[in-house]
Amino acid sequence: MEVILNGCEVRVLGCLIEKELATPEYYPLTLNALTNACNQKSNRDPVMDLEETDVVHALDALRFKQLAVVSAEGGRAVKYRHILAEKLRLSPAELALLAELLVRGPQTVGELRARAERMHAFPDLAAVEDAVEELMARTPPLLMRLPRQPGRKEQRLAHLFSGEPEPEPAVMISPADAVLSGTGPGSGRIGQLETEVAALRGEIEELRRRLEEFLAQFG
Repeated sequence: MEVILNGCEVRVLGCLIEKELATPEYYPLTLNALTNACNQKSNRDPVMDLEETDVVHALDALRFKQLAVVSAEGGRAVKYRHILAEKLRLSPAELALLAELLVRGPQTVGELRARAERMHAFPDLAAVEDAVEELMARTPPLLMRLPRQPGRKEQRLAHLFSGEPEPEPAVMISPADAVLSGTGPGSGRIGQLETEVAALRGEIEELRRRLEEFLAQFG
C-alpha cells in the first residue's frame, strides 16, 4: 500500500467503512458517532480510548491522503465518510474484508467470513478466498498472508495500510490448544463450531450496538 496510516487513522478508516456497510441508516458519521465507533469494546482489537481531538487529527490526515471527506449530507452537523471505494474501485465484499481487518487486526479466512457477515454475506469460504485474492493481486497489494504459526492450521491475513506487519514471535502451544486451533484430532468439528459461535457473537454485538444508538437518541 503506497499510503501509510498510523494506528488511529487505521481505526477511523475501518470504522467509517464498517458503519457504511453494517448500519447505512446512520451513515455518514458525526464526529461523536465516529469517536464512539472507534472506542467500541466489542469487535475491536486493540480496544482503544480515543479523544475527539485524536479522531479529528486522524480525519485531517485521511482527508489529506484522499481517503475520507466531509459529507455533503451533513446538514447542521458535520459528518464524515470514506472514499476508499471510489479511490480504489473496491467491491462491497472487498470493503467488508478490509473493514474487519482494519478494526480487528489479522484473521483467518474462516474468522473473516463469520465476522464480516454483518457487512456482507459471503456464501462460502471460496467467496472469501476470491475476494482475498483480488485484494492481494492489486498493485500495490492491499493484503498479505502472514507466515503460519507453529501448531496453527491456517494462515492469517493482514492489511497493508500500515505497511508490512512485523514478524510475530513463535508461540508453542499445547496438544489441547492444537485441537482448538484446527491442527489436532477432532479439530474439524470444533473449527466449524468456532466459526458458528463467532458469527453469533458478531450478530449479538451488532444488536447491542444498534440498541445503544437507539437509546442514545432519547438520552
